[in-house]
Amino acid sequence: MDSLKLDRKIKLLVVDDEKSITDLISTAIGLDGYDVEVANSGIEAINKLKVASYDLVILDVMLPDFSGNYVIQRMRDNGDLTPVVFLTARDSTEDKITGLSLGADDYITKPFSLEELSLRIKAILKRHLLSSLKNSQVLFAFDIELNMDTFEVTRQGNLIQLTALEFSLLKYLVVHANKVVSKAELLEEVWGLDMYSDPNLVETYISYLRKKIDIFEPPLIKTIRGVGYSLRDMTRRNKTGLSQ
Repeated sequence: MDSLKLDRKIKLLVVDDEKSITDLISTAIGLDGYDVEVANSGIEAINKLKVASYDLVILDVMLPDFSGNYVIQRMRDNGDLTPVVFLTARDSTEDKITGLSLGADDYITKPFSLEELSLRIKAILKRHLLSSLKNSQVLFAFDIELNMDTFEVTRQGNLIQLTALEFSLLKYLVVHANKVVSKAELLEEVWGLDMYSDPNLVETYISYLRKKIDIFEPPLIKTIRGVGYSLRDMTRRNKTGLSQ
């Protein structure tokens, strides 16, 4: 994270009930220069998150009291958009979709490579922290407004709750409004480091955005078959005689 030049150490919370795992992760990522704290249960994690701020949370799904899904749900319900990397022994697509839909930024299956974990952490932190360090600005496209300081999104004046990753994806679509962006471009620019080879990840998050953004008329997120996606108002084009 040298390129960020922060005036403080980046603070991470590692949540897992297995001490051997928290010790291993804490030692490994501590060598990357992070300030690391540990919680060994869901309630301990929730209590720590109430009194301290973290730049990223590494969260085990299977905890002895509350599940990781419950912990992240509590975080998001409280407006806490801190990036979360899930750790799990289950690798089914359904489990991953559940975690991502709750607002997780990444999903790593045990056993995992510490090098891979380190790379994913760096990619998420770079994306999240660089956004938060930018000067105050508000982005507009059609009737969508993104506040880059508060990470608030409104459409037609209605506040919309997005996860950090959904916000990043919508921001990219807003910045490139009326242009077509490919799945490969979104994977590289929003997720970073080309970590994912499965384009279904983009489709999944586009679906999440549509359920939150396109509940208003007109729908703005368009699929351009065989090419990618575009944020555009087709009703304006219809008025000029072009078909949707």
